[in-house]
Amino acid sequence: MNKNTRGAAQKAMPESTFYFSTPFEISMINAESLKSHLGTAVKGRYERVELRMNGTRLMDSSGLGVLLFLRLVLDGEGSVRLREPSSTVMQVLISTKTASLFEIIP
Repeated sequence: MNKNTRGAAQKAMPESTFYFSTPFEISMINAESLKSHLGTAVKGRYERVELRMNGTRLMDSSGLGVLLFLRLVLDGEGSVRLREPSSTVMQVLISTKTASLFEIIP
């Protein structure tokens, strides 16, 4: 044991990025399931979530809730990156003035 770490609890460093391709639809039909799956996969393990959203063609307010939930799971210590969001996703983000909360990569 290294004398510099003896008796000190070592905090596990989270991995860098969790990658996930979002489904065709993110709505009230699957939002709770996505939140459960993503929350379990990410919490305490990753600094950033990157969602590939080019295949998502329908997103309602429940879908927006999933994106906002991910920000909460990261406890303000990480970021949510949206890669290639479809025009539908962008319309939701712009109309709700939440686009600035996410790192968006066209």
